[in-house]
Amino acid sequence: MNKGIKLAKGEWLYFMGSDDRLYNPNVLHHLEMYFNKNIDLILGKVVYKIQEYYPFIYNQKKTVKTPSWNWKILIRNAVHHQGTFFRKALFQTEKYNLNYKILADYHFNLTLFKAKTTFTITDICIAECSSSGISKTGKWLIYKEETSLKTNLSSLLFWPFFYVLSFTKYCIAWSTKRKPS
Repeated sequence: MNKGIKLAKGEWLYFMGSDDRLYNPNVLHHLEMYFNKNIDLILGKVVYKIQEYYPFIYNQKKTVKTPSWNWKILIRNAVHHQGTFFRKALFQTEKYNLNYKILADYHFNLTLFKAKTTFTITDICIAECSSSGISKTGKWLIYKEETSLKTNLSSLLFWPFFYVLSFTKYCIAWSTKRKPS
């Protein structure tokens, strides 16, 4: 992502995974009115494709993810990069932190949230995404990284809270994850 940022020429950036796609061919047309506003983020919905194997949070009832840019982002990553357009100027002073191998986008989102970055939330579905990415596997490494990044962005005093939160999420993921057939 950081390499793409360096090469990008436009005013707005969008990051899509190799197995993701725009929700429909008219997405950019539907978002056109937001690109001229005095904001730095455009946040929209993403739809997760249900595959034979998917993590516990992506079940038939929860395939559409609506973004939140409020305190909920501190509990879970409520902003998906596939549903977000970033003004390129945001990356002049901050890039994706490579210390976070899996959750660099979440770290960046929390950094922007903390900085009170201007945004708009649209009801438009921006992308259809795979539910089988590494950040969706439910492995302890992910939750450990989450604890670390939240602590680093706040205070060491919050580490016990973030650890208990991450461990609880991990236990729920582990106990309810749908197994491959």
